Amino acid sequence: MSRFIVHGGNKINGEIKLQGAKNSILPILSAAVLTDGETVLRNCPELSDVYAAGRILTHLGCKIKKENNNSLVVVNNGISENTIPDRLMREMRSSIIFLGPVISRCGECSLSFPGGCQLGPRPLDIHLNSLRKMGVSISEEHGNIRCSAPAGIKGAKIILPFPSVGATENILLAAVLAEGETELRNPAREPEIIDLIQYLRLCGAKIDISEDSTLNIKGVSKLSGCEYSVIPDRIAAVTYMAAAAATGGALKITDTAGIDTELFSVYFEQMGCSVYTGNDSIYIKSGKRLKAIKSLKTMPYPGFPTDMQAIMMALLSIAEGTSVFEENIFESRYKHVDALNKMGADIKVYGKIAVVEGVKKLYGTEVEATDLRGGAAMIIASLAAEGTTVISNINHIDRGYENIEYLLSSVGADIKRKS
Repeated sequence: MSRFIVHGGNKINGEIKLQGAKNSILPILSAAVLTDGETVLRNCPELSDVYAAGRILTHLGCKIKKENNNSLVVVNNGISENTIPDRLMREMRSSIIFLGPVISRCGECSLSFPGGCQLGPRPLDIHLNSLRKMGVSISEEHGNIRCSAPAGIKGAKIILPFPSVGATENILLAAVLAEGETELRNPAREPEIIDLIQYLRLCGAKIDISEDSTLNIKGVSKLSGCEYSVIPDRIAAVTYMAAAAATGGALKITDTAGIDTELFSVYFEQMGCSVYTGNDSIYIKSGKRLKAIKSLKTMPYPGFPTDMQAIMMALLSIAEGTSVFEENIFESRYKHVDALNKMGADIKVYGKIAVVEGVKKLYGTEVEATDLRGGAAMIIASLAAEGTTVISNINHIDRGYENIEYLLSSVGADIKRKS
């Protein structure tokens, strides 16, 4: 099993190029199930989750090939399977996004509950109840979901009780080829949702967004493949900014066009960092000891993202003062706390609240990545720590970061991957 060996204390200084968004490419790949012909996806990150999605597409009957410069080609000349086996579903947590497109394309679908990071139960009932309103019959037995829509998917009026990203994606993907119109109220509004909508529109889908963010989808009879460039990864940008801030360094991140940097730059500025943004770049400089942030509450977009929580907690563990986190999205997203405390952090958890008392130093030790963003937090902490840190279970990190050790090494980090 591979691990990262990190010798802390080096400042992050230099320039890196940002990868394409993990949370965009996965639903877009699942949307390729709905298209006829060839889709060419540019700015596609090389991630283990992307490979997992590719294996599902191949199993379903698509052909996939990689081109140079982070491009992926998906050819869909017809779907030959409507069942996704357990071994493929369990490779990634977001594999449930194949439910909507497969049932829409095939009229039937059978799959198991997804795997990936163990962040607590996702509200799959929101997905399933919404599909039921669209004419899908669903049965659940021994961890398997069986769906059928012999009369086809029908448009419906759906109000989400919570702006779930996954449910919004599945409803969109089921609705674009449905009979009639679908009105989706209280959808997720993340940039990655907009990216999926833009891709679907280029393929021929008819999707309008009202001023109150309601999605109106008019079903069409056919979608065709297209060429599309995935947006940059805003969470990866935050991760590399945190690396610079934790080590007192300075970093320029390029290829950031389209990211609303103000939504997360404000947190770094509150900690005392200087942040400058251009049309296609972010520059961050950190000097003196970081300052605490009194309150950080994870919320649906445009609120503080749950994917930033672990990363910012690692950073604030060495800030001066007390920071309080409130996790409102996932019930099991404080698993990284034990590892940070093992490195010398002072963090106490009370249900969904975590109180972080900043310490002057962290110390290298052996830790384990418990999930994707928790693994990123381990890297941030190890870069700032005194001594050597060994991070195991880095397969979680590979799910969302493209060549992270190479990028960080190129800007001054002492990090190596060892088998």
